[in-house]
Amino acid sequence: MQASELNYFKEILESRKEQIEKNINSVSSELNQLSSLELNDEGDHASANNNSMVESAIVNQQAKELQEIERALTKIANGEYGICEMCEDDIGFQRLKVKPHAVYCIDCREIAEKSN
Repeated sequence: MQASELNYFKEILESRKEQIEKNINSVSSELNQLSSLELNDEGDHASANNNSMVESAIVNQQAKELQEIERALTKIANGEYGICEMCEDDIGFQRLKVKPHAVYCIDCREIAEKSN
């Protein structure tokens, strides 16, 4: 992969990383505010708990994506970015455009999904 392509993906990954970190911090502060509220009836408690569960699920998913992004940035630094972890072929440019933190090429991704 050319240096210009690596820089392109590095910028995308770093931008997404920053966005996710802001989202996680924002949701965490909202959850802290919710837990400090004095709720008067069961409806308020149910609504707050539902919002809390949804936001926690979103944070968990974004935390997972953040780990994948960190891993991709490490691979860029080590010169291993864009190589499929299963077959060790190059991951296609178009695939990386869609999912810059992809670890598998299209074929291996299908194999991995079927085995899970």
